[in-house]
Amino acid sequence: MSALHARRGPDELVLVRHGESAGNIADSEARDSDAERLELSARDADVELSGNGEEQARTLGRWAAGLAKEELPDLVVSSPYRRAADTARAALAGLDVELVMDERLRERDLGLLDGLTGKGIRARYPEEAERRSHVGKFYYQPPSGESWADVVLRARSLLADLREGYDGKRVWLFTHQAVIMSFRYALEGLDEAELLEIDRSTPIPNASVTRYCRRSDGLVLETFASDEHLDPGPAERTDEDDRAGEAPDA
Repeated sequence: MSALHARRGPDELVLVRHGESAGNIADSEARDSDAERLELSARDADVELSGNGEEQARTLGRWAAGLAKEELPDLVVSSPYRRAADTARAALAGLDVELVMDERLRERDLGLLDGLTGKGIRARYPEEAERRSHVGKFYYQPPSGESWADVVLRARSLLADLREGYDGKRVWLFTHQAVIMSFRYALEGLDEAELLEIDRSTPIPNASVTRYCRRSDGLVLETFASDEHLDPGPAERTDEDDRAGEAPDA
């Protein structure tokens, strides 16, 4: 039985991507300048929100504060990476809700390729660019890093815990782009081609919300990658990919 059709577990599962980060900006700037590496000194776990990302998180918090009581989460779980945890704290500032850190929601580990653009990978590790092209984005595992399939295993593990401990509850998860896509794969029974087509065609904006609700036949996707709650401003809407090390064949 897939997680999608499990008869136990949360009645609502909300996946929130972190606000715009310094890493998102550095990645965009590196690509625009055709650089091989991002200008970013912090380790991935310590990358901060940008000023706009902080405002996105506060705007998300104002939206959450306006929800009806029956729409508020019973539990919030966040990636311990700073950009996700800070987004969660800002978004929940006005709510009386438990916040738990869980490393299974952390960003995908790019290992040796961390911080490199596609150009940088092709220049410095051409054999890895070739291997990634052959294996494909979903199964390719960078040296000392993780494949998307590895991240799916983390998602499945967390979902199993939620089915046992939070049956009938509303749960929000603050996490990262690749992790949200991995939850879609696990929850909806997608295959590799379907997942990669969604990844190509639909960006996941910063501070966006993806929402599953339980129906008679299990969890059903209600909203994907919506950032409409940012419309009032003053935060700028952004959808920079967390793509450093992701596309050596691009």
